[in-house]
Amino acid sequence: MPTCSIIFPLKMEQVLDRSAIRSSNRHCPFDSSDSHLPFAKAPPLKIMNIERRSNMEDEYIRTHHRHMVKDNQCSSSLVKLIKAPVNLVWSLVRRFDQPQRYKPFVSRCVVQGDLEIGSVREVNVRSGLPATTSKERLELLDDEEHIFAVKIVGGDHRLRNYSSIITVHPEVIDGRPGTIVIESFVVDVPDGNTQDETCFFVEALIRCNLKSLADVSERLALQGHTEPIDPI
Repeated sequence: MPTCSIIFPLKMEQVLDRSAIRSSNRHCPFDSSDSHLPFAKAPPLKIMNIERRSNMEDEYIRTHHRHMVKDNQCSSSLVKLIKAPVNLVWSLVRRFDQPQRYKPFVSRCVVQGDLEIGSVREVNVRSGLPATTSKERLELLDDEEHIFAVKIVGGDHRLRNYSSIITVHPEVIDGRPGTIVIESFVVDVPDGNTQDETCFFVEALIRCNLKSLADVSERLALQGHTEPIDPI
């Protein structure tokens, strides 16, 4: 499993992948000195201008990544290009019961009940993050449109009312079948922290997950795996 380490306090250069990941739709503005979340004061983020998104990516976000964002919440979306076929990438993303297949901070996952909408999983988190467990509910799993949505419903962390949507879309990259992965989220801003700090922290985690997803998918593609991996 590829590793992706986050060392706190985070520095901008540690979390930005200017060539392949883009952040958009920030509902966020930096301060803070409260240490309830493990990130320290940093300069204002200016991520939206790193690389202009394509019209198609904008359309995917408008169509599939709608979040009702309250005043005490922040929301963002990130885009990752992966040089692997969409069916292969989706077969990793859709495994609600095995997020550790590509998420580097997950050490163990136990699902309560059958694998269906409404199922709940308890995830054990590796050391290095300010949490040990997270309880998450499957909100949507659409194998036709390739949409995967999860909501956090418990755990020993401060990401309250966290919901995420992941979509995967076919794309030609360097003349070969590739994939666009878009992940968006909305989450409460904890007391004592700002919207920017909260978005900064969550985006750093998502970037690590997306980088690991790309590494795993591209390695499997190079090994000749073009079909879904162990579909359930």
